[in-house]
Amino acid sequence: MSAHVIDVTNDTFEREVIEASKSTPVVVDFWAPWCGPCRALKPILEKLASEYDGKFKLAKVNSDENQEIAAAYGIRSIPDVMAFKDGKAVSHFLGAVPESQVRAFIDELIPTPSEIERARAAELREAGDHAGAVEALQKAVNLDPANDPAHLDLAGLLIELKRVDEAEAMLAAVQPNLEFDDRVATLRAALAFARSAGSASEAELKAKLAANLADHETRFALAGLYAGTKRYREALDELLEIVRRDRNWKDGQARKQILAIFNLAEKQPDLVSEYRKKLASALN
Repeated sequence: MSAHVIDVTNDTFEREVIEASKSTPVVVDFWAPWCGPCRALKPILEKLASEYDGKFKLAKVNSDENQEIAAAYGIRSIPDVMAFKDGKAVSHFLGAVPESQVRAFIDELIPTPSEIERARAAELREAGDHAGAVEALQKAVNLDPANDPAHLDLAGLLIELKRVDEAEAMLAAVQPNLEFDDRVATLRAALAFARSAGSASEAELKAKLAANLADHETRFALAGLYAGTKRYREALDELLEIVRRDRNWKDGQARKQILAIFNLAEKQPDLVSEYRKKLASALN
């Protein structure tokens, strides 16, 4: 067998398929020795595994010997070929289909050059190389202008870097799509906060607020400055104070901004939970 073809059992399925698919697509061939169509499909799958040279891995599961896995994935007829990506089963086909159909099935799994650049950008960002990540994401959107996830990643990173005009252009390039609408709305809120952060200094806003604690406009601007620099707790405190003093101020703008920050702070669930309770208390 090719170096890109392995036999998988009940004991190795989690490691060789689920975990492995988080970095490289895995095509699982559920087969059995007595199955004629399985024998017809086998050389096609193995040929393509060799030809694609590591762009996907072929995992072969003898369904007779590994009934636990076969049952877990509802295998009732073989050959059943199932594709895994990012730790999840994403597609499958039944029977000994022609090579052209198998090739098309596999091509759907293989990352495009644009997707590869987006993945590289995520690694660079994780390593703290923001300039490299911006460059990779820019390359991703140049390679495929329809790669909306790359546009969104780039917009988010540019907002962090205070390059708000460029971020706004990236968001404008995203096509309406229910899958992305919530993220677009969240990034637009972050963009608005980033613009607020640059409009006045913290010291100026604090001094103005100290002179008039009922100055909701200034308190709202201060909250925006805090949120624009990811000081979410301080931002939420200021917005909650507006809600406590005047819950209907500007048609509930303070409450709406609190909800926007909850989305921005999704990686801080304890903070969000704490302030959801405080918001409920302020409103009731």
